[in-house]
Amino acid sequence: LHLCDKNMVKMDTNNDSKAKHNLLLDVCLAAKYEGESLEKYRKQYEAKYQDYGSTICTILARSFADIGDIVRGKDLYRGGNTKEKKQRKKLEENLKTIFGNIYKDVTRGKKGQTLQARYQDDTGNYFQLREDWWEANRLQVWKAITCDAPDEAQYFGAPCDSDDNEKHSTLTKYKCRCGDGKSNAGKAGDNVSIVPTYFDYVPQYLR
Repeated sequence: LHLCDKNMVKMDTNNDSKAKHNLLLDVCLAAKYEGESLEKYRKQYEAKYQDYGSTICTILARSFADIGDIVRGKDLYRGGNTKEKKQRKKLEENLKTIFGNIYKDVTRGKKGQTLQARYQDDTGNYFQLREDWWEANRLQVWKAITCDAPDEAQYFGAPCDSDDNEKHSTLTKYKCRCGDGKSNAGKAGDNVSIVPTYFDYVPQYLR
């Protein structure tokens, strides 16, 4: 995730309003660059692991999960050298600042009291808010990271709900995505979600 770190660490937090509204853009750009970098190793990876049914989609899913961990403050990897450690620390500080500004916004709106109760334990880290943000935006991040995947790329197994209301699972049809690859999903688990993986909800040490 070197490219991902490199791009996400540049997030501008000096302009509070701009930082809040650019968060999704920054995360998606980092995901897209990450996907581009991984595509270079696709043939090599698939040749090595083809007997296991593992494909470029699997690689992308693991990086997607890593991005989710970073956004939610759950990343266990702190960097291998001093420079990386400083970058990781700066990235986490930037994310805390941005989510702090988002917290101020959402808790003074019409549902302010309800959301204050939901996020009452978010003292400085904003873990629940970050979890909610990721759940709401993971589809867009998956679109970004799979942008350069081959059109015919398929995730292993049959991870998708059928789009004809039948009770069976189907293969990904386009760029490692479920359905037509263009559906606008809401939460994880919605039938219309194009995201075929739940790696981002598996603890990092188990992936």
